[in-house]
Amino acid sequence: MTWLRGAARRPILWLLAGALLAGLLVFRDYGLTWDEPLFYKYADALGYAYTPANWLSGHFDLNQSYGPSGDDHKNRGPAYLLLAREPVYLLELFGVDAASAWHFINFVTFLVGIYFVYRLCAMFTQDRAAVAASALFGLQPLLWGHAFINPKDMPFLVFLTGSVWLGFRMVDRVASNPVDPASKTAHQVVLPAVLLGLASGNRVLGPLAGLLVAAYFLIRAPAWRTVRWILMYGLLSTVIMLASWPYLWEAPARFVQVFQFMSDNPTVLPVLFADNVYHAYDLPRRYLPFFLTFTLTEFVWPLFVLGLLALGRRLRAGFERAAPALLILLWFVVPVAYVVARRPPEYDGMRHFLFVLPPIFVISAIGIDVLFEKIKNPLINVALGVLILAPGVAGIVQLHPYEYAYYNSVVGGTGGAFRHFETDYWLTCYKEAVQEFNISAGSPVKLYVHREPAVAQPYAASNVSVLDERGAASDLAAGDYILVNTRTNEDRQTFRDAPIVLSVGRAGATFCVIKRIP
Repeated sequence: MTWLRGAARRPILWLLAGALLAGLLVFRDYGLTWDEPLFYKYADALGYAYTPANWLSGHFDLNQSYGPSGDDHKNRGPAYLLLAREPVYLLELFGVDAASAWHFINFVTFLVGIYFVYRLCAMFTQDRAAVAASALFGLQPLLWGHAFINPKDMPFLVFLTGSVWLGFRMVDRVASNPVDPASKTAHQVVLPAVLLGLASGNRVLGPLAGLLVAAYFLIRAPAWRTVRWILMYGLLSTVIMLASWPYLWEAPARFVQVFQFMSDNPTVLPVLFADNVYHAYDLPRRYLPFFLTFTLTEFVWPLFVLGLLALGRRLRAGFERAAPALLILLWFVVPVAYVVARRPPEYDGMRHFLFVLPPIFVISAIGIDVLFEKIKNPLINVALGVLILAPGVAGIVQLHPYEYAYYNSVVGGTGGAFRHFETDYWLTCYKEAVQEFNISAGSPVKLYVHREPAVAQPYAASNVSVLDERGAASDLAAGDYILVNTRTNEDRQTFRDAPIVLSVGRAGATFCVIKRIP
């Protein structure tokens, strides 16, 4: 029972246990996003590539491992899907529907990410500040919402954060034992390299963690002593990446092509931003800085600034002492600077850039540590911690299950951002809308969906026929219904004069409506 008594003294474990319990209570509440159905079919199809009988069949075809959306998804690294699909199938055996099973496993992955953030924070602060910063990270409504519904960007955040923490720990261990034989030190490289390989097999920016770790290697020890470890680390991570990404099996050099493609992020999606509808490739430079500023809770950036000031004092005391934190800061600064300078196409708020958020909370942990040290009174520190976390908790409660649509009070909350910026851009409101419509719909009815009917279909009752409105204008008849989302204010253009019979929203914002065709 010694381990249990030790666990009870670790606040981070209580934080994770509480979050897990909350997730168990609510994971069924989240609707599918428009990206999920085909992405999960990609996960189902991946088994083909890893079945030896298929290799020996004489007509092995990798295209069969990409699913029905191969052209769209084969160049997206599937490392997370490979790890998550079996736990998902296990939950399905116990009666959990496929969407909810994925949402729960996605959330558990996020909890691992909270732990990784905690371990990074603990490199620079006392435990209490590391726990507080990890709680601040985990209770961001933006991240809490994405934790369930985002099997793309959130797992990458987790893998990348774990890669940096394990990589830095590896460097410290190797550098502090320079005389250890290779056989004793090599095993310390394996786990960091595996996680880096998974990060790279999930998103092409995964090697960013490897660059940070290699830089830390060179800072901590002479190049001639560390080069073999860097090579071993890089080689093993590359093997793991290739093993987890069937698209690269035929031509590993495709990774470079995918990197170039993703750097440009070509898309022509319309995006509502600051009252205007832009093409994704024509957004102003302030797009990402806006979301970084106004979709995190109010105390994050003041704590970050305080942490930066404390980091500056550490830097004056010696570069090596501040080096790890400076490298983590580069993890945030370089991608953001690239986006602001190059203006690649952007959309869906900052979901593609969730991976830059952990450094913000690591630096914020340093700021929290300064406050706790200055105040010293335990009760006041607890009250301060509660105050810092309160906006996130309030946002999660108020917006559930649409937490990812959060905006902070500086812009008037989600209600204040409504009609000016995107809110439920992934159409997760379809679940609640269709389920409420099921209750009121009597005899068999037709429910046309303006965009992405596949997201609404799983929730329809047997007497509700879900149909695609696109291309069906001549089929719509009086008395039929149409489900329209408010992304780019589409509800104002689609059957604008039809009466609304049902609407779904939170905090003064409407996410989707069902209209009856007159």
